[in-house]
Amino acid sequence: MKLGIAGSGGIVKEVLLALQEVEEVQVTAIFVRPHSLEKGEALAEQYHIPSIYTDYNEFLQNPNIDFVYIGLINSAHFSYTREALLAGKNVIVEKPFASNLREVKLLAELAQSKKLFLFEAVSLLHMPNYAKLRELLPQLGRITMVQANYSQYSSRYDKYLQREVLPAFDINLSGGSLYDINIYNLNLIIGLFGAPKSVSYIANIGFNGIDTSGAALLQYDGFPAIATGAKDSDSPSGCTIQGEKGWLRCDGVPGELPSVDLCLRKQEPEHYALNSYSHRLAHEFKDFADIFAAGDFAARDHYLTISLQVAETAEKARLSAGIHFPADTTLDK
Repeated sequence: MKLGIAGSGGIVKEVLLALQEVEEVQVTAIFVRPHSLEKGEALAEQYHIPSIYTDYNEFLQNPNIDFVYIGLINSAHFSYTREALLAGKNVIVEKPFASNLREVKLLAELAQSKKLFLFEAVSLLHMPNYAKLRELLPQLGRITMVQANYSQYSSRYDKYLQREVLPAFDINLSGGSLYDINIYNLNLIIGLFGAPKSVSYIANIGFNGIDTSGAALLQYDGFPAIATGAKDSDSPSGCTIQGEKGWLRCDGVPGELPSVDLCLRKQEPEHYALNSYSHRLAHEFKDFADIFAAGDFAARDHYLTISLQVAETAEKARLSAGIHFPADTTLDK
């Protein structure tokens, strides 16, 4: 699979590092905005990327690109993904998929109408540990409670406290805790249990109207699920699923999902650590390459369904806390 990269920030650097482990993916081009040309040139040299562009339309005309990976700020995901799809390119877009449900629906419909692949890059959904979690889940019997927490003090929060707003905390760029780290929790829960019946969000709102942390309550038939995300404080991260017959526990950051523990009543815990790549992002790109090679559009639609359910849940949660993005009233053309 020949991949063109759009962006040069921290997540792009992580993707390029992860792809050193995935022989099925070859990076053939990189697009950067003109002000980031120097960073793009450094990445192209380091990772032996043959083509570099500062014009996105020229980048999309490169015939040596099967997929475009969108690693730009949240608010740019919709327009750059749409342009790539219109140019006939398959797309992997970094989470969150887009700024609201309407944008995600439009992109999904466009990909399906043009018979193109479109994926949201949510690493945990493609990990062997996640597959094991799904396999073990029925052993718990009736589910009674789900708790997922991803709390990590942001390296940008100190500047935010000084009223310097970087993209991670910029409401105009679709930032905030819910659409950053809590998206992982929503994907974990919704990937396992589907869309909730109802959702609400209690958030700590900063001076510019963005959520710096918060807890989303998802109500399912028979049990609640709580998704907690914080960029203004730290705590141990992980997920616990409780059932009448026992519990499942995933310790650590959900985007890495390093292990799964199962404990049934009156039995010793069982521990599983099945992820086979050292970098947390490698599994998803291996999966995307395999799905593309097989022409497996059913897999595309499976992941699009999760993305649509997460987008709807996140939007309902955000609006319940009074957080409104500019993209809610205007669409990028």
